[in-house]
Amino acid sequence: MKNVYFIGVGLIGGSLALDFKKNNPNMIIHGISRKDTTLNEAISLNLIDKKATLDDISNADLVIVSIPVDATVNLLPTILDKIPDTGLVVDAGSTKDAICKIVENHPKRRNFLAAHPIAGTEHSGPSAAFSGLFDRKTIIICEVEKTAFKLQEKALKLFTEIGMRVRYMNPEAHDKHIAYMSHLSHISSFMLGKTVIEKEKNERDIFDMAGSGFASTVRLAKSSPEMWTPIFKQNKANVVEILDDYIQNLIKFKEFMEADDFDEIYNEMKNTNHIKDILKGIA
Repeated sequence: MKNVYFIGVGLIGGSLALDFKKNNPNMIIHGISRKDTTLNEAISLNLIDKKATLDDISNADLVIVSIPVDATVNLLPTILDKIPDTGLVVDAGSTKDAICKIVENHPKRRNFLAAHPIAGTEHSGPSAAFSGLFDRKTIIICEVEKTAFKLQEKALKLFTEIGMRVRYMNPEAHDKHIAYMSHLSHISSFMLGKTVIEKEKNERDIFDMAGSGFASTVRLAKSSPEMWTPIFKQNKANVVEILDDYIQNLIKFKEFMEADDFDEIYNEMKNTNHIKDILKGIA
């Protein structure tokens, strides 16, 4: 795959571009963005080789779509309209059901691979991209049977070459599991940040008294609202369900506190310590 087009050259797209180019020096990386300033920055950071437009993807071997999921839903059919029969479009969205549904009857459905690389930071934009982001991370592939075998084979080779583990899942299961494992943690972080800002009016006090525990827990509250609002909207049903479960656990903890039942609080925390065994080896 020589001519690769990235629609979106921020953290995910830019980092993929760096690693693809590192392993394939002859690959030509093209960048597409609504903002010319973004493409200029991506060129200055050596994330892309050339600027491009949507019309140029008629020459693409591979198109990586890494933009907010609502924009992906709107744009994906047009991208598939333009992709050549020998080309492949891969999205990197954090939700999969709505994205898969929008192209399920497209004449070029075989030219699309639904993917979600499970990696990221709280930062965004071209300057956030770095090589190695995806090393030893998982990429979820949905509805792989609907993608032409030779095309998916080429794309998956690129992902495994940069150190990614491949897992297959249907879109509905992906969106349900990711609500627990990613979307809830972002909501918790945003709301913790909101609570502290509302209670601690003095910003200097927040800065001086924030320990590593607070900093790590609230880290995700630095994430882009432009990216996360569409994710919550597309995965609303699953997010509401997991929020109900989470809120019930918070209420139970509060009730133990009010009742001075610190034996139960100890038990709650002790039982939850099992998470360290499950996540052993994850940084």
